[in-house]
Amino acid sequence: MSLFSTQRFRIYFLPGFIFQSVIIAGGYGTGREIIEYFLRFGPLGGLLGMVLTTLIWSVVLAVVFEFARRFHAYDYRTFFKQLLGPAWFLFEILYILYLFIVLAVIGSAAGVLLRDNFQIPYGIGVSSILVIIGYLTFRGSVLIEKVLALWSFVLYGVYGAFLIVALIKFGPVIKNALSSASVEPRWALGSFKYAVYNLGNITAVLFCLSHIQTRKQALTSGFIAGCIGIVPGLLFYIAAVGGYPGILQEEIPAVYILLNAGVPVLLIAFQIVLFGTLLESGTAFIHSVNERLEAMLKSKGRKLDRWKRPVVAILMLGIALAVAGFGIINLIAKGYGTASWGFFVLFILPVMTLGIFKIRRTRSEPNQSV
Repeated sequence: MSLFSTQRFRIYFLPGFIFQSVIIAGGYGTGREIIEYFLRFGPLGGLLGMVLTTLIWSVVLAVVFEFARRFHAYDYRTFFKQLLGPAWFLFEILYILYLFIVLAVIGSAAGVLLRDNFQIPYGIGVSSILVIIGYLTFRGSVLIEKVLALWSFVLYGVYGAFLIVALIKFGPVIKNALSSASVEPRWALGSFKYAVYNLGNITAVLFCLSHIQTRKQALTSGFIAGCIGIVPGLLFYIAAVGGYPGILQEEIPAVYILLNAGVPVLLIAFQIVLFGTLLESGTAFIHSVNERLEAMLKSKGRKLDRWKRPVVAILMLGIALAVAGFGIINLIAKGYGTASWGFFVLFILPVMTLGIFKIRRTRSEPNQSV
């Protein structure tokens, strides 16, 4: 029996792998995000920040998973109508704006990655990611679940090798940096902002929560998801400490580390994996929009034709590429930073107050077994 078809995997681990797959491009795919929200507060300060981020993710995801289960809210339109009532559209406005920022980073990074490292023209590189995302969104949820989960295992393997190489090449530097560095002020704020804007990505995870049947499953799956989500980022962070402080100004720090490590094979493997992570994040985001459209049409007795799904993908990525002109560093530092506060007000704060209240108000379940 395939691992991805087992019920326990779908309940306890699939949501975490989907969450990690969604946040990878906007969370730590290029490594720039790890630098911006963690390492710039010092090696030790960033490490403390990662612990705080993991705690925030685990607690909030546990509540979100249970809320989605209780109200059968497996697309973000249904979820936020249940959570915010008539004000749900405010979240959608924020989410769409954020979505274009992330897709701009994805499209731009993919084009630059293929151009600079594989001599593929920028336009062809961008077009290729459009075509593949269009195909995956056309095929639907089952294929997307399998692709995102499978690529997560590939990702862990490459990031693990990435860390091993960094420890071999820069081990003493990393050890000294972590043991002697002071903790810079505002490290907690940096990790909080990082945790919050990445939690906005939960909208792209909701579609796979339908496998969860009990409260115990929802809470356990949520805590596991928070831990799964941070692992690749932690592996990269430890490696990045070896390049501190020079790495702080690099646009794609991951490539910077591997170039200095002098391992061409791993550099090529990482570039391929990075392209895959950009692809899977873009697919998950656009799939969440298609699921929202599907739910809206279903409520009106209609359905979203399969051929329209890739059309939505191509249109959204086309608009996002126009946003990409602001540059990756500015998009990550300013765009993500601003989105953090919006998600805190319209998502985190409501789900941790009103959401918990609504969960507690519902009738207790007759069966809480696993």
